[in-house]
Amino acid sequence: MHRERTFLQKLSLFFKGLVMGAANKVPGVSGGTVSFVFGFYEELIYSFRKINLKAFKLLFNGRFKSFYAYVNGPFLFLIIGGSIFSYFSVSLVLDYFLENYELYVWSWFFGMIIGSIYYIGKDFGTWNTRNRISLIIGALIGLGISFLTPARENDNLWFVFICGIIGVSGMTLPGLSGSFILILLGNYVLLLVDSVNVLLNVFSSLLSGNFEVLSDPIKIRYLKIIAVFTGGSAFGLVSLSHILGYVLKRWNKIVNAIIIGFITGSLGIVWPWKNKIYVTSNGNFLLDQKGNKIIKNYERFIPELNSLDTLLAIFFIFFGIGLILAIDYYERKRK
Repeated sequence: MHRERTFLQKLSLFFKGLVMGAANKVPGVSGGTVSFVFGFYEELIYSFRKINLKAFKLLFNGRFKSFYAYVNGPFLFLIIGGSIFSYFSVSLVLDYFLENYELYVWSWFFGMIIGSIYYIGKDFGTWNTRNRISLIIGALIGLGISFLTPARENDNLWFVFICGIIGVSGMTLPGLSGSFILILLGNYVLLLVDSVNVLLNVFSSLLSGNFEVLSDPIKIRYLKIIAVFTGGSAFGLVSLSHILGYVLKRWNKIVNAIIIGFITGSLGIVWPWKNKIYVTSNGNFLLDQKGNKIIKNYERFIPELNSLDTLLAIFFIFFGIGLILAIDYYERKRK
């Protein structure tokens, strides 16, 4: 599947990695959906599958060039590089907008997911009974996940490793938001907010010549957490991609039908109009280890149509749909 790419194609891949990285960080949005819509999902799974025993033999024997070519390194470098860069750039901008314009951001994502369902489904082909059942199963699972109750924060390193395996599923399973799964596991703030912020702080301190941060036990704790989480994510990427590669090869239509259903079911997660329900005890809010209110669940509601906020939110829904349709139009015109 490896092929030579022009500079513009490489730049496009890096941009797609940026978008996928930002999507992976936002609860309810799946980076796998981005890869599916942008047309590099199968190459992504194929490339992760190449990280196997043969690849490690090439690496340990010092054949770095052969290893890089074997695992489709140019592609992975651009996609993963874009995703990592996004965590320290685009995702920070998204954090700002989620904090200040939450309704409009969720509306935009809601619209993009609706557009993605059309984009993925239009070339599906024949919908027989088996494929329709697979679609319904995928939708029910996605919808069921959106109504689960989140757990409490847990910084045990074994659990953090498991969170890495499960959380990275958003990159490999379209429709399944790794960030939302981390909320359900109770570790979203710990792993994708606090730990990332500490990592940035440590990097900036080291670059400025301040090495005292390495003797700070709190910062060391967070560095251990993000290292274990990264290890779990890497393990999850490779193991899940091998499983997905196998099932995609044998039951392509069924798997794609389940994915479309899953993405449809995930609309319940990103429904823009919802209130946070916090965990309380004797009338007081329970807080996590960092003093944040613990989210129990979400209360979804139908908005008033005569509200300006609602009209703007609806505009952003159509804007999100239009963005996906524009990508579809561009792809068809290019081909």
